[in-house]
Amino acid sequence: MNSSSVLTVSDDLPIAVARPVHSGKVRSVYFLRPEDSQRLIQERGYELAPHSDLAVMVISDRLSAFDCLWRSESFSGVPGKGAALNAIAAHWFAAFDDRELISHHLLEMPHPMVWIVRQAQPLMIEAIARRYITGSLWRAYARGERHIGGIALPDGLEQFQRLESLLFTPSTKGIIRGVPEVPDTDDAPVSPDALRSHYGAFGLQSEAQLNECVDALRTGFTTIENELSKQGELLVDTKFEFGIAPAFAGGSELIYMDEVGTPDSSRIWRQQDWARGEPKEHSKEQFRESLMSWVSDEDMLLDPTRMSERSDYARDNAVPDEFFEALSETYAAQAERILGKPLPAVEKPRETVLDILNEQFGLVV
Repeated sequence: MNSSSVLTVSDDLPIAVARPVHSGKVRSVYFLRPEDSQRLIQERGYELAPHSDLAVMVISDRLSAFDCLWRSESFSGVPGKGAALNAIAAHWFAAFDDRELISHHLLEMPHPMVWIVRQAQPLMIEAIARRYITGSLWRAYARGERHIGGIALPDGLEQFQRLESLLFTPSTKGIIRGVPEVPDTDDAPVSPDALRSHYGAFGLQSEAQLNECVDALRTGFTTIENELSKQGELLVDTKFEFGIAPAFAGGSELIYMDEVGTPDSSRIWRQQDWARGEPKEHSKEQFRESLMSWVSDEDMLLDPTRMSERSDYARDNAVPDEFFEALSETYAAQAERILGKPLPAVEKPRETVLDILNEQFGLVV
């Protein structure tokens, strides 16, 4: 655990861009100038349409939970988190390539904290796939709700039970206005019927493309699930994000975006723990659970109407170091299980990121 190797500010690098840097909760996106995109497509041999736009994504070690950024008593971010997430997601994207699933945005990972990606128009959908009843799905079910996101669930289900079929519970990515049955808030649940009736409002070009999106969710989930099962692990649920990008052969195509199959975007249990009826989280969910036990008012973390209060609390209160230490160990262990080898520590991340982007890509100004 080395606080000097933690990268928390990742949106101020002197990289030539076409428009302002997007600073997300964990990643910062640098949208490259058209001339740099075209140059790199030729120099690096990327198999893309010549007019494709590229971006540099720099991951940080920031920790976001309940839509807030958190710090511990000694750490501004989780040591090793960013590099582990990048490596795990890159592994799954490569597995998708091997199985000839739809394309994805990752072109190259020249540094543990850096991705070179193709730009795409993101769909306004967070595509969540669930194999077991837990988390928010269980909380709603335990309250007596049987129609969740427009999907009917039978009576008699128990917490942690494996569902008969993979459950698709989409939600909005950003605020979508003017769509019947869809609240004007971020992360609002969307019924499959509403999604199908108003696919254009979510950035989809046709109903057939929506079907392709659902198929990609199921095949992507199954690919990750099958490989994890060989290690005695269960993929409980996960989130996919999709975008529309220029296709090499002309026109456009649906692609995977963001990250896939990581401990940030997925719940992962050990098979033996679940079989005993005592599943333990091996993902960011373990931090969420620790946080809910640590705060004096759990409802503050769960009630969307108290977001402002929650943000102030996260800003003003440092959590125990043990929370970050345990999560760092989880990320490192999960990366080693998936990759078959431990990840080396990333020393001086900011300096080494800039060196590579300057020397290999000519993007530093």
